Amino acid sequence: MEKTFKVLSALLSYPDEALQKAAPELRTALDAEGLLPPESRRVLDALIEDIATGDLYDLQERYVELFDRTRSLSLHLFEHVYGESRDRGQAMIDLKSLYEQNGLYLSASELPDYLPVFLEFLATRPLEEARAQLSQPAHVLTALAERLHKRETPYEAAFQALAAIAGLAPDVPGVVVEGDDADPNDFAALDAQWEEEAVTFGPGATPSCKDRIVSQIRAGRRPAADAPKGVAP
Repeated sequence: MEKTFKVLSALLSYPDEALQKAAPELRTALDAEGLLPPESRRVLDALIEDIATGDLYDLQERYVELFDRTRSLSLHLFEHVYGESRDRGQAMIDLKSLYEQNGLYLSASELPDYLPVFLEFLATRPLEEARAQLSQPAHVLTALAERLHKRETPYEAAFQALAAIAGLAPDVPGVVVEGDDADPNDFAALDAQWEEEAVTFGPGATPSCKDRIVSQIRAGRRPAADAPKGVAP
């Protein structure tokens, strides 16, 4: 298992007291594997410190406003590929099947395209396979990194780290269109925004982008002998 993926999964999850207390263990896990280049590690350490020392209420409020109330920052990967189209349902089924064939079983409340869950899955795979899987949603990851950079939030560091692990160039062109986000405190506007047409790629993007992701997921399926039934925390 790759501990670095578990660290990134934890950092991108809803912050709680346990995560704050785990800061030393997170740093130790990153040190043990050494997957990250110095610059990526430096900014990720800043995110860990920010979470470890921040007021928990403020941290949770920030997380909700960024990732739950801001559509263009959703941590559900297929939201940026399919929006609410019917294709998303089949993609979810395919991804969940891939997890189960490799020994990861989700609870009824977990969606397979949630980035922290995807990273938990990658933690169970050999590093080169995990890197290949991580590169598939590269356009989504780089778009999210850019959007977080514009908002001057330390969460950008997590996406910089993912790009470094996947070997992505920092200037990979984004193909996910970012529309105007509603005011996170305007719940009526938020409801209206989430009822709009799904997020789509820009006019210059090839129409096969989302199909490429699904086809690669399907091609990557393989039975996993001796795979664990779940992912240990």
